Amino acid sequence: MAFGTVIVGDEILSGRRSDKHLAKLIEMLGARGLRLAWARYVGDDQARLIEVLKDSFGSGDVVFCFGGIGATPDDRTRQSAALALGVEVVLHPQAEAIIRAKFGAEITEHRLQLGTFPAGSEIISNPYNQIPGFAIRDHFFVPGFPVMAWPMVEAVLDTRFRHLHHVEDYVEAAVTVWDAYEGKLIELMESLEVAYPGLAVFSLPSVAEHPGERRSVELGVKGPASRVAAAMELVRNEMHARGYEWQDKV
Repeated sequence: MAFGTVIVGDEILSGRRSDKHLAKLIEMLGARGLRLAWARYVGDDQARLIEVLKDSFGSGDVVFCFGGIGATPDDRTRQSAALALGVEVVLHPQAEAIIRAKFGAEITEHRLQLGTFPAGSEIISNPYNQIPGFAIRDHFFVPGFPVMAWPMVEAVLDTRFRHLHHVEDYVEAAVTVWDAYEGKLIELMESLEVAYPGLAVFSLPSVAEHPGERRSVELGVKGPASRVAAAMELVRNEMHARGYEWQDKV
């Protein structure tokens, strides 16, 4: 089972707001032994949002969608999700009860729109201000405000997906190789992939941007722990044999 995310908002794409959800979601998943497989950013344009969500619903993945579920004209995520699924947007009875209890005599039709979701949705409780998000087809829609969104995502991970916590034996390990060129390590990387099928080999070069800095390549593998350990032993031996200065990446 793969996890993905869709992060919605013109304010992210324009730079008026900096996204914090991607890094936090990676952190929350990692704390539970899970990984993020993909991420997409999309603005508030409804046609584009519908296409992104159609692709997302068709993926079969578990997807956390941040933003665009308020009740202002530029909040189009709930409508786009419904259109992507070919269903109506309806007032959820449980959400309606929560919203009426919160606002009492000050309830308005505008506020009740906060409880309208694609037909067939379940609600996601919001511990911050009680206005719920919604879930449908393994997609979990939460507000763009981190103070609301992150506890909601954690609750979903710790209830619906607890059975997946720390099930996968997955680790990453790497060495930093000083004064190395990535191109001269390609043959080694290819041989690692042949010797250890199923492991993912990666390299991340860094250039010397300022005086006194050194060029380096972070070279590593990721996958099942026992096989990563064996592959990294080969990497370290190769670094010694090739005369590189290197150190384990912490």
